[in-house]
Amino acid sequence: MSSSSSSSSSAPAAGSRRPLCLIPGPVEMSASVLKAHSTPATAHTDPVFVEAFGQVIEKLRTVVGTETAQPFVIAGSGTLGWDQTAANLVEAGEEVLVLSNGYFGEGLADCMEAYGAQVTRLRAEIGNRQPLAQVAQALRAKKHKIVTVSQVDTSTGVLGDVKGVCDLVREHSPETLVVVDGVCATAAERLYFDAWGVDVLVTASQKALGCPPGISVVVASQRALRVLAERRTPVAAYYVSWARWQPIMQAYEARAVKYFATPCVQTIFALNTALSELLSDGMEAVFAAHERTSARVKAAVAAWGLQTVAVSGEVSATAMTAVWLPETIQASDLLPKLKARGVVAAGGILAGHAQRYFRLGHMGITATQDNGFVDIMLAAAAEALAECGHSAAAASAPAPPRRSASPPRL
Repeated sequence: MSSSSSSSSSAPAAGSRRPLCLIPGPVEMSASVLKAHSTPATAHTDPVFVEAFGQVIEKLRTVVGTETAQPFVIAGSGTLGWDQTAANLVEAGEEVLVLSNGYFGEGLADCMEAYGAQVTRLRAEIGNRQPLAQVAQALRAKKHKIVTVSQVDTSTGVLGDVKGVCDLVREHSPETLVVVDGVCATAAERLYFDAWGVDVLVTASQKALGCPPGISVVVASQRALRVLAERRTPVAAYYVSWARWQPIMQAYEARAVKYFATPCVQTIFALNTALSELLSDGMEAVFAAHERTSARVKAAVAAWGLQTVAVSGEVSATAMTAVWLPETIQASDLLPKLKARGVVAAGGILAGHAQRYFRLGHMGITATQDNGFVDIMLAAAAEALAECGHSAAAASAPAPPRRSASPPRL
């Protein structure tokens, strides 16, 4: 797809021993991004960095589809975005509805509770998402300050219905803020921040944005910032206080310097390059490329005689795929055989099921560039499964674990 196709990829050269990192993040990166990350020490006051940081803030708005929301670009992991959101928008005792589709939905609920929220956890069956009618019922039952939805829960590869949730909030509880965990989704799954009515998007640099780990990215709507300004109690945090960070973001966007804490200079250089590569193709083309790649992977899973953890195509992420293993194979058997064939994949992380499935990441340049990564990944997986004793031609699809409408804590 990309005009900066395989020539800019970081694919290992022929004969190289370095395996491809095809987990659901961190992801493989282009040579241009790696080069930008390898620049010499640079002051955060240097005009070259000031320009790059200002561009990052502007480009992030384009990537997520907003004209007016405020990006916060802070050194940290995706999880830091949970803290930013909870610390700034939740006051003790306020109601938060968390739509949990796996490990990371549970973690976001824990974070909200740490800042004093009264959390209602609306859990889906393993591999599925909440029916919208159930979400609507929860929204009508009582007033919620925030509803959270994981656009992709990385533990299961389940795709949350962000637009559907936003539509329900407008209909049933228009004062409720919609918070989207987009860590494993942003720049892979379709999201239109302004058009859908998202209030906060939490993401990170190391997934479909195509950059090394190290940057927590949060985009907050002007409505969310007004809620912050109208708090009755002070923000009980220092580093993640948006009141401290917003003047920094505004200064750099205006190509000026203002200091609160040292930004991660080289990673911001790398993110600026990665965002330029995304936008050179246009986000619609980027989304379409991820959808085509995902369809290839899901078709391969079916050809292996296996099932995805996600129960249907409608609820399947395009950024990654989680695959149930046959009863005779554990993830710890499969993963070393994949690595021996040049592919690093991930095991499961759902409590009680971690050995039952494995996860493949196919986002960023793996999905958008003609670099052969997907071919390598699928061939390696088929061969590794065969070495483990699974013959796709003779196999019937393995039965996934029994699902419960009220699963145990993940």
